[in-house]
Amino acid sequence: MAAATEAQVEQQVHKFRDEFAALRAEIGKMIVGHGDIVDGVLACLFAGGHALLEGVPGLGKTLLIRTLAQALSLDFNRIQFTPDLMPADIIGTNIINEDPHTGRRAFEFQRGPLFAQMVLADEINRATPKTQSALLEAMQEHSVTSGGGHHQLKEPFFVMATQNPIEQEGTYPLPEAQLDRFFFKLVVGYSDRRELQTILERTTTTEKPQIRPVLTGEQILAAQALVRRVVIAPHVQDYIIRLILATHPAGAFATEMVNKYIRWGSSPRGAQAVTLASKIYAMLDGRYNVGFDDARRAALPGLRHRLLLNFEGEAEGMSTDQVLYDILERVPLQAEPAA
Repeated sequence: MAAATEAQVEQQVHKFRDEFAALRAEIGKMIVGHGDIVDGVLACLFAGGHALLEGVPGLGKTLLIRTLAQALSLDFNRIQFTPDLMPADIIGTNIINEDPHTGRRAFEFQRGPLFAQMVLADEINRATPKTQSALLEAMQEHSVTSGGGHHQLKEPFFVMATQNPIEQEGTYPLPEAQLDRFFFKLVVGYSDRRELQTILERTTTTEKPQIRPVLTGEQILAAQALVRRVVIAPHVQDYIIRLILATHPAGAFATEMVNKYIRWGSSPRGAQAVTLASKIYAMLDGRYNVGFDDARRAALPGLRHRLLLNFEGEAEGMSTDQVLYDILERVPLQAEPAA
C-alpha cells in the first residue's frame, strides 16, 4: 500500500464508504432504526468476522440477517438450532453411493447447510454444546473436517447467530471458546415511538419493500483486504493493548472494578477485533488512519462477550458493559511515561 498515491488511497476509502452506505440503505428499507446494530453487523462482515445478536424475541434480529443476505450476492442458509440438532445436521455426513454402471459402492461426503457463504444460526443457545462446538472449526479456520476428510468453505464466509437472553429453560449458554469466535456481540434493544409507527406502516399495510443485491463476494473480499491495510499509529495501538490488559484481573493495568467483578478478561482476539473494527470506523469517517475515538467505539461490542464475571459480579447483578464503561473512563489515551 506504500506505493499507492494519496489520490488512490482516497479513492479506495470513498469506494468503501459508498459500498457500506449502499448496504446500509438497502437494509434500511426493511429494518427500522437500530443504526448502531446495522453498522456493527456490517463491520463484522467487512472485517471478516462473525456476529452474535442478542435480544428478546420480535425485535427483528432474524429479519436483519435475512435482509442482509438479500442485499448480498452470496449463498445463504438458515439453521434453526434445537436441542435435538446433531453436528452432522450442520456439517454434513458421509453416505454410501452406488455407481449405477459398475455397481461399486463408495463413501461420499454430503454437505450440510454450513456450506454456504452466509449462515444464520438462529437461537444458537438452544442446541447442545456438542452441536455448538461443530461451528468452532468453521468459524475460525473456514473449513470443516468430517470422516477424515478436510473440506474448505467458500469465501467470504460469515456466520450470524441470534440468542434470547431472557428465556433460559431448555437452553445451553455458549462456552467461552465459542463466544470468543464471534467478532462482535450486539445487543438489540427496543424501538422507540416513531420507529414503532414506521414498523406498523411497513408491516400492517400493503407496502412491501424490495431488497436488491448491491455487493458481490468479490467486492466484499476486496473490502476486507483494504481494511487490513489501514494505518494504525503505535500510540493508538498501545491504547487498544492497554484496554485489553485492563480487563485482566490482578494485572498491571486492571481497574478496581475488574479486580472485584471479573474472573477472566479478554483474549488476544479481543485486541484483534477492536483493531480491525477501528480501521473500519476510521474509513467510514473518511480517514485512512485510526484514532482513539474509533477504538473506543469498537471496544464495547468487541469485548463485552470476552469478559467473564465472577461470583460476586453475578451476585450483585453487574454486567460486563458496566465494567467496560469503567475501563474506558479510567484508561488514559496516552500511556504514562516510564519511571
